[in-house]
Amino acid sequence: MSFLGNFWRGGAPAFDNGGGSYVVELTKRKPTVSLSKQGADHGHMRVNLHWQMRTTDLGDRSGRSLRSLLRHPSRMFTPEVVQSQGPAVVQIDLDLACMYELKDGTKGVVQPLGDFLGDLNTAPYVQLSGDDRFGSPSGETLYINMDQRDEIKRLLIFVYIYDGTPAFDRTHAVVTLYPTTGPRVQIRLDERAPQARSCAIFTLENSKGELTVRREVKYVYGFQAELDRLYGWGLQWGRGYKSKT
Repeated sequence: MSFLGNFWRGGAPAFDNGGGSYVVELTKRKPTVSLSKQGADHGHMRVNLHWQMRTTDLGDRSGRSLRSLLRHPSRMFTPEVVQSQGPAVVQIDLDLACMYELKDGTKGVVQPLGDFLGDLNTAPYVQLSGDDRFGSPSGETLYINMDQRDEIKRLLIFVYIYDGTPAFDRTHAVVTLYPTTGPRVQIRLDERAPQARSCAIFTLENSKGELTVRREVKYVYGFQAELDRLYGWGLQWGRGYKSKT
């Protein structure tokens, strides 16, 4: 059965809109938030990755600033000299994914590669909604079943560039968490790492019954295996490909 068939079988699950009208942004100076303390450790939490393929930095196309035009008004009527700048849009395929470790020691990954889309109602209690290859307005979404928090030890939410130019600094990528209650939690991938192909976004850890989100935003130049080594997951990795469709 397809993912959508599994997802909707038995009726549509009740996803709370959650995430009040205000936003908490995690930064280097304030990297953590406790979901338990704000009563957001239940229900189905939505994690959304959204990005836009930013055009190349052409600067001011004519090379004439407003100040220059004010000094030399006649230039407004001078034809522009347009030079070739290469492709105007950077084509990037960002994938949202999650490494998980459960309390019973089970470890694994939820990701588009290999169609490891997870399961919301049974282990690993994390499910990916699909694969957005074009940076659509809805982006990519991961659901976490917080009602099974006692089964979860830790999660690492990360993103990688499956195909295209490694250019995180030109994607305007934002990850937003939508808990069932309390504010939305937002993490921006705005640090410059032009050659990186993967980025650890945040960890969700269950320590002594408290669920804490910690901003990571750590870039690596490899893929999942390198993130695995960085966070000590200990999984076995092999090369994977997406279908052409």
